[in-house]
Amino acid sequence: MSPSDPSVPSAPSVPSAPSGPAARRLPAAVVAAVTAGLAAAPFALGPYAVGTLSRILVFALLALSVNLLTGLTGLPTLGQSAYFGVGAYAAATTATRLTDIGILQLLIAAGVSALVAVPTGWLAVRARGVVFLMLTLAIGEIVYSAAVNWKSLTNGTDGMSGIPPVVPLPGLPALELDGLVYFYVLAVFLLLFAAVVRLGTTRFALALRGIRDNEPRMRAIGYPTRRYALTVYCGAAALAGAAGSLWVSVQRFVSPGDAGFEIAALALLAVVIGGSGSMWGACCGAALVWLTRDYLGNLEAVAGRGPLLLGLLFVIAVYTLPRGLAGVRLPPRPIRKRTA
Repeated sequence: MSPSDPSVPSAPSVPSAPSGPAARRLPAAVVAAVTAGLAAAPFALGPYAVGTLSRILVFALLALSVNLLTGLTGLPTLGQSAYFGVGAYAAATTATRLTDIGILQLLIAAGVSALVAVPTGWLAVRARGVVFLMLTLAIGEIVYSAAVNWKSLTNGTDGMSGIPPVVPLPGLPALELDGLVYFYVLAVFLLLFAAVVRLGTTRFALALRGIRDNEPRMRAIGYPTRRYALTVYCGAAALAGAAGSLWVSVQRFVSPGDAGFEIAALALLAVVIGGSGSMWGACCGAALVWLTRDYLGNLEAVAGRGPLLLGLLFVIAVYTLPRGLAGVRLPPRPIRKRTA
């Protein structure tokens, strides 16, 4: 039997790099301009706008965690708000009972969320498609119910308040001004965003795309697809937990609603609008969804109709942007021919 015989199993090979909107990268000049604009925002905006921008960055991290599952691995989820809420409560408990050091709150929140994701993810990744979606929805509802009823830890529907201002690193002063909190959130966001983008270039991410595109083939060539799915599930939960920690640093308050269905649905909507599989698209979708709900929805002309605007936004995006914001292509510049 020769090595070229089709009956001989070949060594596992990683799928080739993807093409299309999900694989497109922003030019370095655009990345630098956006980063500079975010860094300069507190000097040009008022306290309310700066606080809103901080919340958008936190929500963008949650959307990134959804995108790791939905866009990268092909596992649509409605349960990331569960790990967002777990991380928020873990950070709030750490801040009120242990330490006000932000980096410790961040690590504890991410670690606790990942630990919670191990048993729940072990159950969820055994399913695919609509069944997986429903399982994650059930997990989210279980965590929400626990946040409501575990009053000794979460204070029930009254939520946890009186959380002290965050101290980014030991030896630094507490951040009480909105602008200083924003810089802390921005720094963590940029670090985590860079880590997620770097992850998207690894062989592990290519294997996840293979699971998304053709899982039976990946199993046939020797990949333990459930182990890969559980690993990315726990990683996405840790990212959502880190976002929950930042949410506590911004709000200094956490309630069961932060682990509810609405947050999970908005995060999935942000990924769909931004472009499933695109990291920067998920962030843009998160900004658009949050601004539509909290800014446009509060304008006098449409007061109280924020959900209606979100529904219209979703319908328009589905019909006009089937690949999301990341799939938009600018028309090429016309090439001028030189005349003699």
